[in-house]
Order: sequence, then C-alpha cells, then structure tokens
Amino acid sequence: MAELNIPPAPAIPGAKHLHSGKVRDLYELEEGPYAGQLLMVASDRISAFDHVFDTVIPDKGEILTRLSLWWFEQFEDLVPTHVLSTEVPAAVEGRAVVAQKLHMLPVECVARGYLTGSGLREYEATGEVCGIRLPAGLVDGSRLTPPIFTPATKAELGDHDENVTYEYISKLIGEDDAAAVRRLTLAVYQRADEIARGCGLILADTKFEFGVRQDDLGIRTIVLADEVLTPDSSRYWDASQWHPGAAIPSFDKDVIRRWLLSPESGWDRAAGGPPPELPEEIVARTRAKYVEAYEKLTGHRF
Repeated sequence: MAELNIPPAPAIPGAKHLHSGKVRDLYELEEGPYAGQLLMVASDRISAFDHVFDTVIPDKGEILTRLSLWWFEQFEDLVPTHVLSTEVPAAVEGRAVVAQKLHMLPVECVARGYLTGSGLREYEATGEVCGIRLPAGLVDGSRLTPPIFTPATKAELGDHDENVTYEYISKLIGEDDAAAVRRLTLAVYQRADEIARGCGLILADTKFEFGVRQDDLGIRTIVLADEVLTPDSSRYWDASQWHPGAAIPSFDKDVIRRWLLSPESGWDRAAGGPPPELPEEIVARTRAKYVEAYEKLTGHRF
C-alpha cells in the first residue's frame, strides 16, 4: 500500500483487520454477539489524485458515519441495509458500524441526474454515457431527465473504476441482479435528490454498492452496503449556484483538488511526484465543507 500512502490499520481488541482502503478500515469481529460479522471504520484520512495525505481532516470519519446512518434511515422502506449495530469498540466509537457480511456484487452502481465528471468526458467523446445515447448539445451541469444508471466495474485499489454498459453487468452478475440494482439505484437516488433539494442542495451524481445475503431457506436478498450519499461518494452542489455550462464547486474535497492544481501549491501533477502536504487553512476549509453538507442535509448540528 506504500504507493497510495495508506498507513497501517490500528489494532482493535476483539477484531481482526481484513482490508484498508483510502478512507476505511475493515475488520472481522472475533468475539461478542456479532462475532464473524464486519466492523467498518471510517478514518479521518483524505485522498486526492490517488494519494492519501499524511494530514487528516479532523472529524471526517465521524461525519461520514453519521451521515450514512442518517441516509440509511431514509430508505428503510426501499431496500435493506447492511447495518447491524452502532455498538462498537470504544476506540472507534462514533465512526464505525457493525455490518453484515455479504457477498458483494463487483459493480459500482452510479446514478447521474446531471452530466459532469467522467460522464461528461465520455459524452463529449461519443455522445453516450455507458452506452446510453443522450441528446446533443448538453454541457457541464446539464440536468438529465430522467436520471440514468451508469455502472462501473470495481477497480483494484489505486486504479480507476471503468464505466461499462448495463449489458456488460448483466453478463457479469446476471440479468436478475442487474435489473434489481438498477431499479434500487435509481429509486434511492431519486428520493435522495428530492430530500437534498429540500435542503437547498443538488445531488448531481452518486454511487452505491450492493451485496447479497442468503437465508437458511436459500432466499436471496439484495442489500445496500458500504457508505451511502456522503460527500466522498456523491457530488453535491449548492442549488443556488447551479448554472449549466459552468464548473460548480461541490461539497467534498474539491477545496483540496483546486488548491493542488493552483500555482499556490507549487505541485506539478504531470511530473508524477507526490503532492505537497495540506496547509492548515485548506484542512479547515475542507472540514467546514463536510460539516456544512452534514448539517444542511440532516438539520442537525455537528
């Protein structure tokens, strides 16, 4: 993991470390009522341009965890979730959940209500996004009515997910599961976008992960897993700033990306070296964006 600069996961009594990503550390519980299930811990790490910084964003892990839990509650009638408990070891209290062990589907389930990012680049090159033909003349920030399901294959850590067609994932995971995750992705996105609009935000796009659980009778259930609708997995815009054709700041690490690409950082991305560490002002502004997103959406103070 040295090339990504991911630090060693901390030891947690009663839990065995399984995997670390750019932000999350995953463990298997070895004792207690949920032995054999997963402990998902959100760290305060932040990454940009495939580099994890030594500098952390204070409280980021707790913000992501609280926001995911709040969103899970909004979809209780739409889809089961992987959350089993929020009673976690004291060392990770507030930034971890006990999650059900699932057979994860190897697909990033992306919903786009607006054209931007990798979808925009693909559209400009082909007129399509993931095999879906879109009208001519769309620009950065154009609204897509209705929203579209644009899946991607999950890449190895450090690589980039690859946009694929619905037909591709139908062959990869089977027609029934492909149809189910498309339906659930769009249903959850549309409800989340309505909620965000009521808070003065636009949910431009987001990605979900789903797993499958099977009971003793062999009945399979699709389950919404991982984080949901946090600024790390979703692109939120201030609705008052939305204007198609212009780049719109998002409520995430956009502050960091813009600073890194500015002359102020002194970083030459093309040279391939690691980016500089983050100044205190950039850390504070980034934290403030995460807090603002949480407070606007939930109506709760952090």
